[in-house]
Amino acid sequence: MSLLQVKEVTHSYGSRTFLNWKGRPKKVLSDISLAIEEGTCLGMLGTSGAGKSTLGKVILGMERPQNGKILFQGHDIYTADKHTRQKIRRDIQAVFQDSYSSVNPRMTAERIIAEPLENYEKLTIAELKRTIVELLERVGLSEEDLKKYPHQFSGGQLQRINIARAISLKPKLIVLDESVSSLDMVNQTLILELLKELKEDFGLSYFFITHDIKAAYTISDTVGVLEKGELVEHFDSKEEFFTSEHPVVKEMRGSILAEHPRFRSIRTRVSQT
Repeated sequence: MSLLQVKEVTHSYGSRTFLNWKGRPKKVLSDISLAIEEGTCLGMLGTSGAGKSTLGKVILGMERPQNGKILFQGHDIYTADKHTRQKIRRDIQAVFQDSYSSVNPRMTAERIIAEPLENYEKLTIAELKRTIVELLERVGLSEEDLKKYPHQFSGGQLQRINIARAISLKPKLIVLDESVSSLDMVNQTLILELLKELKEDFGLSYFFITHDIKAAYTISDTVGVLEKGELVEHFDSKEEFFTSEHPVVKEMRGSILAEHPRFRSIRTRVSQT
């Protein structure tokens, strides 16, 4: 049995006027089916507005779809009993794009990481602090960072704190919603390497939402392509993606910039032929 199964999920939003909702609902997900196995990463590629983040929210239990099911270890996350839903909330965590808006600016790094532990674990004060220090060190920070506030960290450092918080409860699945896209190239590379290490060390599974092909293939075992709310392709290898004749995939490949700026005009001319 797969860790997570998305079965024929369809979701829509209503159109809004100044005062109220009216008009035909806008379909943002259409008959989506996919699965994530334990210890694997499914990358989900798509342009802005493709429905990637909405799919992430549906998987996280934040937006109930109009049709279809989300099964986590065989349990429907929207209809399971209270005890099961509580366990699922513990086992599915998230790291979002904006590291600053994901935290309370008035809380120290220690308090940010402590919050889920205090909600789910019964630890002494000494055990709690020791666990938090271990988590900080595991993501490349130190005990000296405990009392710092979000504004005292760089974007990459704060994202490490968000990752530490996400892994604190030893979840089975983490939804990564554009979690490196707001970082510079150096920090993107470092965070992606950290995520790969954590995946191996803790046996984590990821649902990695991104528009960046290179980032997707850095940590993903398989990759799906979402376009206008539809899952148009699914690839088990990088080679399959780069040889696909699907027009959406070909357009994505054509938009990849060369590594060095001097070659980018060449890449553009080649992609247009």
